Amino acid sequence: MDWVFPAAQRRATAEYAKVNESNVEVDIEFTQTVNKGMAEDTMDATNTSADANTGTDTSTSTSTSTGIQRQHMLQFIRCATQAPSGHNTQPWKFRIHDGHTIDIVPDFAKTLPVVDTNNRELYISLGCALENLCIAAGHEGYGYDIVSQGKQGITIHLAKGTSENEDGLFTQIKARQTNRGVYSGRTMDDETLLALDQVRVQPDTRMYVAKIGERFADTLTQYIVQGNDMQMNDDDFKNELISWMRFTKGEVERMRDGLAHDVMGFPAIPRAVGRLIVGGFLKPRKQNESDLAKIRSSSHLVLLTTKHNTVSEWIDLGRTLESLLLTATKFNLAHAYLNPPCEIAALADGMRTALPIHEEYPSLIVRLGYADPMPCSPRQSVEKVIE
Repeated sequence: MDWVFPAAQRRATAEYAKVNESNVEVDIEFTQTVNKGMAEDTMDATNTSADANTGTDTSTSTSTSTGIQRQHMLQFIRCATQAPSGHNTQPWKFRIHDGHTIDIVPDFAKTLPVVDTNNRELYISLGCALENLCIAAGHEGYGYDIVSQGKQGITIHLAKGTSENEDGLFTQIKARQTNRGVYSGRTMDDETLLALDQVRVQPDTRMYVAKIGERFADTLTQYIVQGNDMQMNDDDFKNELISWMRFTKGEVERMRDGLAHDVMGFPAIPRAVGRLIVGGFLKPRKQNESDLAKIRSSSHLVLLTTKHNTVSEWIDLGRTLESLLLTATKFNLAHAYLNPPCEIAALADGMRTALPIHEEYPSLIVRLGYADPMPCSPRQSVEKVIE
């Protein structure tokens, strides 16, 4: 079999024989660059904010006779903020009300209008935050009911349950990080693939897991190259990306969002110098050399899709994504994103017909493999994200 899919998807593999591979031919050239795309990590290990280690505020840990302890609410929100987001924008706010309910709402001041024109990746990030929150609540013995989700955000009602969540993912929330480096080239074993096959997949979302070197992964790679060619020739895209880079330690500590210099793999340098250096690397040939080397060093690519491309499905896809990433972390897998063809409408439309995905909507591409840990991205304090 050419591809390894979750069980529900495996029947699609035979359909690939019908695909005309000439539709995705590209001319690939090589050199080296920095990474980009949906770049994010877990919290900074050096975070010195009051809630960095416990996610709680002990001065406000009381509860009403019928409500949930506030320290638990803050802990759940802290876990939610460890979710990934495009360029580590952290595009969320949280509201606590009535002692049992948390709202996760989009922070439209943190949008990426060039790379994420319809806010799809923003809502996927909210879904990742929701999944972390639900896992954390389950770990503390709370049940949850997702009352609503849509353009205005997500409302979750919590109630004390009878048992803790025992799926082992809670401890991975702090450990998860995006690793943009070159991986070891090691391939996942059958036990790990089986674990990924059992990831919780939300309704109307799917994961397609493809081994590097097989046709599905090769086709994705060709689309990634085409996406790099287009984005690296787009000045608006590059300016937006650079605006979220944090070149100095002062910027990292002051902003506590965006792409920190150490996460991107370069030392702290003045912003003016950094803009010049990074601008010189953001070229199609250089980006493609970098990404192709990283793909070859990985074990598998994962394409995540939705059925109808709606806001509610994007949120659900975020839950599926975070479940995948936490499971991967549990099995010592590194991950990073290669999203250009999902971010460019013409390429996304091409993938819908060029791949055996039932014309679903391609939304994210993740690479998986093995690598040493990298520095972690900073996170806003809980106080700053609660309205």
